[in-house]
Amino acid sequence: MLAPFAEAEDEAVRVDAARLFAMRHIVRHVPERSLAPTSRPGGFAGKRRGNGLEIVDVRLFSQGDDIRHVDAAATARTAKTHVRTFRDERDRAALLIADFRAPMLFGTRVRLRSVAAAGALALAGWRVVEAGGRVGLLAAAGGETQFLPPKPRERAMAGIAGALESAHAAAAETLAAGRHPSEPSLAELLEEAVARAMPGTALLIATGLDRQREDFERLAGAACRRYAITVLHVRDRFETAPREGAYPYRLVGEAGAGPMGWAFVRREQTTPAPTSAADRNVERLAAAGVPVRPVASDGTWETIAASLEGIDGRRS
Repeated sequence: MLAPFAEAEDEAVRVDAARLFAMRHIVRHVPERSLAPTSRPGGFAGKRRGNGLEIVDVRLFSQGDDIRHVDAAATARTAKTHVRTFRDERDRAALLIADFRAPMLFGTRVRLRSVAAAGALALAGWRVVEAGGRVGLLAAAGGETQFLPPKPRERAMAGIAGALESAHAAAAETLAAGRHPSEPSLAELLEEAVARAMPGTALLIATGLDRQREDFERLAGAACRRYAITVLHVRDRFETAPREGAYPYRLVGEAGAGPMGWAFVRREQTTPAPTSAADRNVERLAAAGVPVRPVASDGTWETIAASLEGIDGRRS
C-alpha cells in the first residue's frame, strides 16, 4: 500500500509524458544553478561563430564546402576530395538509457522503480537541455529497444517524454499479459548505446542493477575512456530497509511463473547486515571508475533533481 504522502495511484505506476515534460520547472528552481551554457543572457546558447576545433568526421567534398577544410591525407589516399567536419569542443550531448526490464516494475512506496527511473532521466535530460546541450534516448522494454538520437531544446524532450511513456506502457502490458520475452542484459544495452553514441557523449543509465553480470562492469569501465558514463542506481525502500515480516513471492522466467514461496525478514541486532548484491555491484562499478548516483524511488522529484548536480552532458 502506498504511503499517505504518495502521488495518486495512477502516477505511481504509470509514466506520463506531460508530467515528465513539466519537470523542466523543477530543474530551473534547483538551488545549484550552474546550468547556464554561456555568459550570455537567455536559456539557450546561440550558434557560435566559426566551425569549432574538434574533428568529428571526414567525408567526401560537396558543393558549398569550404576548401580550407580539405583533408589532404584522405584526398591523396582515395584520389577523391575529402573535407573535415568540425564541432565546438564545448558541445554537450547526453544519451539517456532507460532500463524498463521486468525487475524494474517493482515498488512498495510512492512509485515503481521504473517510474522513478523515467522521472530521474527526464530531470537529467532537462539539465542537459538547459545547459544548451543535445539529448537522446535508448529505452529497453518488453524485450525490445527504442532509440532517439540526441537533439537540442524542447522538441527533443517532448519526443523523449513521449517515448518514455510508450516504452513503459509496453513493458507493463507485457508483464501484465504474462509474456516473458528474452530481455537484453545491461551489458548488451550499454553495448548498443556505445555503438549509437558519438565519443564524448554522456551516457546516463537509470537501472536497479538487476540481472547484472560482470561483463557490464568490464564494458562500462572500458567505455569510460571515451564516454562520460553515470549510473543512476534506482532503489526501493524495501531493498535498503525492509520491514520485518513474511512476504510471498513467485519467480517468473521465460518458462512462466513458478510456485509461490515465502521470504522471512528478521532484524538481528547482534549480527551486522550482510552486504547486498546491489551494494557489491556498486562497489565493483566504483572500482572500475564508473560513477554511481543513488536514486531513492520514494524521494520527491525535487530531491532527485538536487542529487543530479553536475550532470549537464559535458564530458568532465
